[in-house]
Amino acid sequence: MNKVYNNRAWWLILPMLLLVAFSAVIPLMTVVNYSVQDVFNANTRFFTGTEWFKEMLNDPALQAAVLRQFAFSITVLAIEVPLGIGIALIMPKKGWQASAVLILVTMPLLIPWNVVGSIWQIFTRGDIGLMGWSLRQLGYGYNITASPVDAWATIILMDVWHWTPLIALLCYSGLRSIPDAYYQAARIDRASKWAVFRYIQLPKLTNVLVIGVLLRFMHSFMIYAEPFVLTGGGPGSSTTFLSQSLTTMAIGQQDLGPSAAFSLIYFLIILLVTWVFYTAIMNMQKDDNKEA
Repeated sequence: MNKVYNNRAWWLILPMLLLVAFSAVIPLMTVVNYSVQDVFNANTRFFTGTEWFKEMLNDPALQAAVLRQFAFSITVLAIEVPLGIGIALIMPKKGWQASAVLILVTMPLLIPWNVVGSIWQIFTRGDIGLMGWSLRQLGYGYNITASPVDAWATIILMDVWHWTPLIALLCYSGLRSIPDAYYQAARIDRASKWAVFRYIQLPKLTNVLVIGVLLRFMHSFMIYAEPFVLTGGGPGSSTTFLSQSLTTMAIGQQDLGPSAAFSLIYFLIILLVTWVFYTAIMNMQKDDNKEA
């Protein structure tokens, strides 16, 4: 007897498909259209082919911004992932202490991005900011408007403070999902804490770490509001990342063709690196499963 399939349920997702089309597909096609044209006004435009892409790829300012962006993303990931795992491991598992710690850890995530930049701008001021004033009292001439090193260190510290809780919460949920039978077997075998972490906890955290790393990479690679509010891209262009360069080109200079090509290159970089991250992490998980 042939099974009868009722495909009318597909109509239920039609509103979602229309929403995606209007919010993602149509704007993307518009950007692709602008990227191959030289737009003067609404009625005057000329086809340029791949000229804007070649110009953007050979732009020294864009190349420098790409290097700064990769340096920033790699640095914050290298700090936030181990730190988030460590915080999750020491967080209480039961009782009112667990609820209180969860609330405290979550608080930085609830603050809007532009407000985070404003908070740290005040926090780092040498006259009224606790951090800036304290460092100057210790004899260090801390100044994010004059020193690229201070500006970079502050932006990294700000991002770590803001987004490490996300990694911690994801890892905490992963640790809570591990059955007690695994820990009981480890106690019977007299396994050390490192052995428990290496062979029980870390493999079980792989899936949530994949989500955490991908989310944090994509966001860190698109960061805009926090460094823009804190440093404005300075001193000079030392903290000018890709998103700020794109905004300046598209809105400040009204260069629609180059900025459209720039945004597509930006999108492809994120897509490619995300795929590489995902593939590498999943291959590591397969190797660990084979060893087990």
